[in-house]
Amino acid sequence: MTTTTQVPATQNEAWGFWGTMTEHAAAAWPTAMTAIAEATGQPLDAVRVFLDSRHGRHFADDGLNQIHAGLALADAIQAATQQWMGWKIGRQTSKQYGIPRGLPYLTGFVIHCEINEEEAVS
Repeated sequence: MTTTTQVPATQNEAWGFWGTMTEHAAAAWPTAMTAIAEATGQPLDAVRVFLDSRHGRHFADDGLNQIHAGLALADAIQAATQQWMGWKIGRQTSKQYGIPRGLPYLTGFVIHCEINEEEAVS
């Protein structure tokens, strides 16, 4: 049995990942949501918060750099995902954001953004 999960829509079309991806945004959004969720093991709602944040904007910059280097959109998103998963949270970032040192950068910031949103709501 196959189940399909609805990809949450952006809540930040002006900025974050969506705003940075401009004409690529509609096609890139579900691709990035799925790639990041699979890579980090985090739920789509947490990935949505990350992509809507300033960190999502930086992730989009890396995706666009890959497109400008000649990769197709899906490959560019995958390359950016792997790049962010390859980076590790260092001492300074851990101290600044409270993310455990050594965690993959992408995983750490997806979780960080989700926690910040939960705290803002409560």
